[in-house]
Amino acid sequence: MINPYNIDLDKNIANYQPLTPISFLERAADVFPNHTAIIHGSLKQTYSNFYTRSKKLASALSKKNILRGHTVSTLLLNTPAMLEAHYGIPMCGAVIHAINTRLDAKAIAFQLDHADSKILIFDKELLSVINEILSLIKSNPILIQYNDNQCNYTDDDTHSDKEIIDYENFIETGDNDYQWLMPEDEWDAISVGYTSGTTGNPKGVVSHHRGAYLLAQGNALVASMNKHSVYLWTLPMFHCNGWCFPWTMSAIIGTHVCLRQVRAEAIWSAMQDNLVTHLCGAPIIMSVILSMENKEKFKLNEEINFFTAAAPPPESVLADMKQAGFNVTHLYGLTETYGPAVINEWHSDWNALDASSQAILKARQGVRYLPLEGLAVLDPKNMKTVPSDGKTIGEVMFRGNIVMKGYLKNKKANDEAFADGWFHSGDLAVLHEDGYIQLKDRSKDIIISGGENISSIEIEEVLSQHPLIISAAVVAIQDEKWGESPCAFIEIGPENQLTEQDALNWCKEKLARFKVPKKYIFESIPRTSTGKIQKYILRKRAVLIFSSKK
Repeated sequence: MINPYNIDLDKNIANYQPLTPISFLERAADVFPNHTAIIHGSLKQTYSNFYTRSKKLASALSKKNILRGHTVSTLLLNTPAMLEAHYGIPMCGAVIHAINTRLDAKAIAFQLDHADSKILIFDKELLSVINEILSLIKSNPILIQYNDNQCNYTDDDTHSDKEIIDYENFIETGDNDYQWLMPEDEWDAISVGYTSGTTGNPKGVVSHHRGAYLLAQGNALVASMNKHSVYLWTLPMFHCNGWCFPWTMSAIIGTHVCLRQVRAEAIWSAMQDNLVTHLCGAPIIMSVILSMENKEKFKLNEEINFFTAAAPPPESVLADMKQAGFNVTHLYGLTETYGPAVINEWHSDWNALDASSQAILKARQGVRYLPLEGLAVLDPKNMKTVPSDGKTIGEVMFRGNIVMKGYLKNKKANDEAFADGWFHSGDLAVLHEDGYIQLKDRSKDIIISGGENISSIEIEEVLSQHPLIISAAVVAIQDEKWGESPCAFIEIGPENQLTEQDALNWCKEKLARFKVPKKYIFESIPRTSTGKIQKYILRKRAVLIFSSKK
């Protein structure tokens, strides 16, 4: 049978345009040109100005011969320049590579080389790190320095031997009326972000315009964000492109409130002064918020929605946040899913439950995001769904338009990740009777501390390099402040002497600060008959040791 709806007309410019979140900013500037788009200290920027500056950035990049498929990297804090980069870089067809500012120089150098970065835009505060990176990289990116006029830099004498272009001067080389480029295909790459590197080097996660467009809208829908909502940047924009919220806010004509550093008083002041409605972050952000003394002096206009990921917050923290005027919602996702792809959708009848029961429900990761087509907990051996009993463990798998395009230059990893028509997350979970999933472990032994992914293997390799250490194993332990923190089990020879302080100093020299283990235990490490370390025993051992010390 011939389908009569197969109209004899190909897609054309009148009835088809590739989806891209860049269009959100163009519309916002057209419809609400004078609405405040960005607040940063005393700086206020309208949507008209935001759009023009983003176009000028794109134009300036194109004049530096940045073409479709080229990589432009950023090492920026939560500032207006980072928001402009999320539009200006893809506006000229390039791919934004937002780098974690907390990484060490070696890790950043690897990413710059692997992504073949043509330009690096960085904050002046990070110039000393840039100088170290330049001694390690093989590539030769153009350097553009952003001088934040809302920041009092303390180290003005820091300099570089390489030519550096001032960001504002660079912007001024661009054209106001630059005609930005639509993607040729909505599956074209919009960003590349790197995983934590659980075994060896990190993988470059390539995201596309279509996925970013859909998740940006999905954020607004599942979060019930009203038009003109006000979003405070406590989540680093380098985390999965700020979970796509740089694009979400333009879709709802909202206001970004930038925050260079996450500090309690600065957060409370920003919330009060700017009538903030939403913010995101790891559980550590909640701890920072609650640590503020005399919180009562700050008057919040209405209940603020706080979206958190990583380890579920303790019941006491949830209670304190509610008392302080926040509604906390648990999310879950990965770099490979553009950030949050699962949400703990709250049912109104759960409000009648006691606080303890509510905390148990809030600790679950939840159900799929609106733009995610498939979420399952499967047995990776037979690819069958595990029973909905809240006990049987399987692997969390994703399918849909907000799953990454793939890993950059890594066919082997892509073949493994997309086997059997699902994206394999590597996270282990159970499926509850009501269809909500709950994480139970991480097959790659990732430790999530303060929202940062920490590879246990990376720490183990560093410890094993110590001449007195025979073997090392690292597991996660609960941390009231950070959610989780690394705990190192160390074996040394019978004649060797090594103190906890020695091990700590060694790690501080070799690792980024947030990766350094907080606890060290010197004892024999249990193994299977084949020599594999039994980490489940070590986790129980760590709990036993530190619970007895309280």
